[in-house]
Amino acid sequence: MTYPFDQPGHTLRASLGKQLRRLALSAAVSTALVSPMVTAQADDYAEVNRLVRAGQLSEALAKADQYLTSKPRDPQMRFLKGVIQTESGKTTEAIATFSKLTGDFPELPEPYNNLAVLYAGQSQFDKARAALEMAIRTNPSYATAHENLGDVYAKLASQAYSKALQLDAGNAAVAPKLSLIRNLFAADAKGVRPAASAPEPAVAAAVTAPAVAPAATPAVVKPAPATATETNRGEEDAVEEAVRAWAKAWSSKNMSGYLGAYSTSFTPPAGQSRSEWETDRKARIVPRARIGVDISNLNITVNGNRATARFRQAYSSDTLNVTSRKTLDMVKTGNRWLIVRESTGS
Repeated sequence: MTYPFDQPGHTLRASLGKQLRRLALSAAVSTALVSPMVTAQADDYAEVNRLVRAGQLSEALAKADQYLTSKPRDPQMRFLKGVIQTESGKTTEAIATFSKLTGDFPELPEPYNNLAVLYAGQSQFDKARAALEMAIRTNPSYATAHENLGDVYAKLASQAYSKALQLDAGNAAVAPKLSLIRNLFAADAKGVRPAASAPEPAVAAAVTAPAVAPAATPAVVKPAPATATETNRGEEDAVEEAVRAWAKAWSSKNMSGYLGAYSTSFTPPAGQSRSEWETDRKARIVPRARIGVDISNLNITVNGNRATARFRQAYSSDTLNVTSRKTLDMVKTGNRWLIVRESTGS
């Protein structure tokens, strides 16, 4: 079970060649809006968010601190506070906030990610690496942390190659490697996305078959075969039904239905065996007093017997309310669409 605070389109970058992606403020606020049980909290999150967007960082921080006076363990507001401190240039305070959050809620990968970005901004790449490895250990499907870890490894490699050249300038094998990594950073920096929200991915329009001149009417009119577009739409509907059934089984803690939504070819993350993964999922789901999994902005693409479902997942339980972007890769087995791979993050 993961509890990400991020949303698609909200990406900020750190000083590591402007590479690392940090989770932005508005995502943490929006997670509270998914549950009617946390209306009061949602108002507080929204107000903090409004103040930040208005550039009133001091007021936003004061509002967050006021809220935390009565709810000092609230993970979402504490995450917000860390983001505000980062935006305000209070790096030391932000590191302390995210560090404490990882200690109190070690199951949350996002604070580790933001902590890594702050460390990278100080060129403390070993600490950044360790924080990202913890994020991935907590959620092996966390795509943002994997990407950031790759960038940190590349930066560490760049430093090592530079040191090698200093010690042995005549080593002809090192210079091309160093140049390759530097070019990689330079190319990626040109494509840095701003922090502004990106639009949700649009559902591809169905391709209409070209018109065909009508043939002479036969004596017995037979129904026309289904077009490729109609067949595709039918499969998209079947995939959507499977995804929503998976979410419903998760919400009701129906472990038979939930685990049955995964194909026998599903490969658990982090090298887990299927039995270990199922045991882990049961331990994270069954003890919850309540669980709600809501799906929105569902975008489905079908290619033969394979499909990809991308959507925004709003998770709520007795302990937490969060949202994230989720991707399910699915395969058709018999008449059922089953999950073969899942990933979280942008």
